[in-house]
Amino acid sequence: MIGSKVNQYEILEKLGSGGMGIVYKAQDTKLERTVAIKFLPHQIAGHAQERERFNTEAKAAAALNPPNIATIHSIEG
Repeated sequence: MIGSKVNQYEILEKLGSGGMGIVYKAQDTKLERTVAIKFLPHQIAGHAQERERFNTEAKAAAALNPPNIATIHSIEG
């Protein structure tokens, strides 16, 4: 995955992983900024109920604005 490009994001390094996916550090080549990208594991991405849970969690996180919580910019399908 490292060194590959997904949409406008160039994957730079793996940051971590857990039950809900793998997080990578990436470069947004359009907006010239460093971002974190989370990819869902196949067993979650393949189930509509699990994808909906992920979307719900992302929407909840996107509603927050404290300085120590990452900003959600997009959810891609």
